[in-house]
Amino acid sequence: MSRPDDPFDTYLLRVFHTLMAECSVSRTAARMNQSQPAISSALKRLREIFGDPLLIKDKQRMVPTERAMQLHASVRLVLGELDALLAPESNFDPATTRQVFRIGTPDYLAPPLMAAVAQYMRETAPAARLVLQPLGPDYDFEAALAEGELDVVIGNWPQPPEHLRTTLLLEDEIVCLVDERHPCAARMTLADYLQGSHVVPLLYSVTQRGVVETALASQRMSRTGTVTVPYFGLAPHLLPGTDLIFTTSRHFAQYYAGLLPLAIVPAPVDFPPMRFYQLWHGRTQLAPGHVWFRSLLSAVVRTAGATRYLREKPTDRNFQETRS
Repeated sequence: MSRPDDPFDTYLLRVFHTLMAECSVSRTAARMNQSQPAISSALKRLREIFGDPLLIKDKQRMVPTERAMQLHASVRLVLGELDALLAPESNFDPATTRQVFRIGTPDYLAPPLMAAVAQYMRETAPAARLVLQPLGPDYDFEAALAEGELDVVIGNWPQPPEHLRTTLLLEDEIVCLVDERHPCAARMTLADYLQGSHVVPLLYSVTQRGVVETALASQRMSRTGTVTVPYFGLAPHLLPGTDLIFTTSRHFAQYYAGLLPLAIVPAPVDFPPMRFYQLWHGRTQLAPGHVWFRSLLSAVVRTAGATRYLREKPTDRNFQETRS
């Protein structure tokens, strides 16, 4: 039934959704490529429609009201359904697509890997867009995949969520990265490792434990996290001139050992291989654009390998999606 008095349009819904994500009129305006007065006007209209302030000022940021938080889940679902309805049914063509592809990942892959993905996308899909979303303990990546905010998540948890689809991207050895003059730069014993001072990244998921901590716990061992960092890329820069130890994948360690005065030491703990994989929701399993994008990720990473730093380009025969 038609509703001539319907107060909504998709623009208002998208403004609301982005405001909830950014909690800032200025950042929402920048993200939506709109002016700040336009976003302020839309927020005013939303407040009139719902009879609620929705976001209120708290020091230097805006905080959602209880009513806004209740509405947000429904708005995300509605926008997901609208995007699905508006998606074209024509065959996907990378050369002409303007699709936006969104990856959720911490920075635990060496930069050349993501650089290769961006390079190959620019060559094969020049009008497409790539968005990298950092993961953190307050970000629900499973809901983001289900609701279309993310297309793929790159993870390396020992046990990925069973309800998501997965493909293995690469398998890598776990090593230790230390200053090149570290007492253990030539050899590290188990006692050295357990008694040493470690750089430890913050957990980026409240429901998943990291590979290193899981392996240590399974062997009834523990280490001292002397320095905790908010992201992986910072850790190698803290090692020169210190006795700190950073446990990571070999390809990540090799990249930073080529930039900084660092040494790579075999880990004295019996760690399992570190597996990096992509996860996606079943709703995009057969979508042509998503199939192409997941295949691109697999082809780029597998062709590069864990230690060859992306000097080769993927070939067409690499573009075949598998299930791990």
